[in-house]
Amino acid sequence: MGLIRCISPPIFLKTLTCIDFKRFSITMPNRHTDTLFQLIKSLGKSEKRNFKLYINRTTASEELKIVQLFDALDKMDAYDEVILLKKNKGIKKQQLSNLKAYLYKQILSSLRLINDENNIDIQLHEQMDYARILYNKGLYHQSLKVLDKLKEQAKSYNQLTYLQQALFFEKKIEGLYITRSLKNRAEELSREADEVNDHLSAVSKLSNLALQLYGWYIKNGFARDDEEEEAVKNFLNDNLPANLQHPNGFYEKLYLYQCYCWKAFIRQDFLQYYRYTQKWVDIFEEEPYMIAIESGHYIKGMHNLMGAHFNLGNFQKLNDTLIEFEKFANSKTVQQNQNNLIQCFIYYTISLLNKHFISGKFSEGLLLIEGIEAKLKEYEIYLDRHRILVIYYKIACMYFGAGDFETSIDYLNKIINWKVDLRNDLQCYARLLHLIAHYELGNFQLLEYLAKSVYRFMAKMHNLSVVEEEMFKFLRKALTLPPDKFKPEFEKLLHKLKQFENKPFETRAFMYLDVISWLESKINNVPVQEVTQKKYLTRK
Repeated sequence: MGLIRCISPPIFLKTLTCIDFKRFSITMPNRHTDTLFQLIKSLGKSEKRNFKLYINRTTASEELKIVQLFDALDKMDAYDEVILLKKNKGIKKQQLSNLKAYLYKQILSSLRLINDENNIDIQLHEQMDYARILYNKGLYHQSLKVLDKLKEQAKSYNQLTYLQQALFFEKKIEGLYITRSLKNRAEELSREADEVNDHLSAVSKLSNLALQLYGWYIKNGFARDDEEEEAVKNFLNDNLPANLQHPNGFYEKLYLYQCYCWKAFIRQDFLQYYRYTQKWVDIFEEEPYMIAIESGHYIKGMHNLMGAHFNLGNFQKLNDTLIEFEKFANSKTVQQNQNNLIQCFIYYTISLLNKHFISGKFSEGLLLIEGIEAKLKEYEIYLDRHRILVIYYKIACMYFGAGDFETSIDYLNKIINWKVDLRNDLQCYARLLHLIAHYELGNFQLLEYLAKSVYRFMAKMHNLSVVEEEMFKFLRKALTLPPDKFKPEFEKLLHKLKQFENKPFETRAFMYLDVISWLESKINNVPVQEVTQKKYLTRK
């Protein structure tokens, strides 16, 4: 393989020097943050300046209390209504609700005036507005000319909904007024409308199906037995229309590949998962202009592709794709869009941590944590809980692999104590790793209680596989063993577990917890990361 380049974290992973982060400083995001406060905090400097100019032009001076409210909220680090009213005597409590609603609307109006020439949605929406203005003026021919331009642009960028709107408006004009002498215009319009409707129907069915499969994974994680695997497979087969198995057009391909991608992932068929994530990314390579239009789907596709390389243990391809993703993350498409910036941070972070897991460089990976904490703090009002859970678990695993079991427990507690109905599988394995970390610390008085509690939780979630059952048996037995008897028991457990490494429905246990490397480290009396690094070098 040759030398692997060490990737330095891009701008969104660098530590924020203005924040003094102490160890374990991550707090759970406040899910009840005020919506106006969120909106103001999302504004860049130019957007704030634009708002001030807009409001001074459009608002009477006696109504400029909203500017006072804007400035007050902008200065706050966290929303607190009591402090807000105390520091701004001119704003009365009974006025606050109406002022906030008005300010929210005015901010959105000011943002709408900022012309984003790279946003195809805004461009097409603008063209549609022009067509309606000309129509209302009675200038039907001019309106139709604008609609013709809009239709061509919409076709070029695969924007079917705008194409549908344009055709609907064109039919309205042609049906109400005599505007053209072209022969068979009615038939042409009807045919165009039918084609677009068929495409939109196909896209709608496939996108619904992809969303439902992804939702199943978010709720449950991987399939746990034959029954769940069969249910997922049948769900896709029963709901996928035969005529959509050979997609026509960008969006049909995108959502069809997503369907097969989630099906393969849930079933832990990682080779198929890789193939369809690669197809997902390839359609953007075939039509590069769609990256700016559907940045979210491209970012997610790249994330899944890097995840597929990780699941298959392909370090080189993971590293290559990570380098490519880093370049994209520093492009204008990302840097000038807050949503893209946040999503790239999340997915880059996960893959960067995965890179250290494959190579076994856990101690080196710990150097990333402070920067990750800083960004989690900066983006906390935007981040979804599912991604935070994943990052916390990976950080906990990184500390565990580096031998810092106490800090690993701190991060695992954040998952265990966060009451969310998401990723039952992650909740289960966080508890299991938590149990093993306490074992490593010699907290045997806690182990008996924890073992029973974790066992009950996993049984309740129907999450106990043969691998977990064997681990629980060992941990219960370990409580009564003298130190000199541990090694033979470790060897027995390792022999048993190795039989399940490649068996369906058992492999997920090894994905979440590298139990084999942990057992080998205990038997050989060496750190876990030394075992993992040795395996990585052997694979190379």
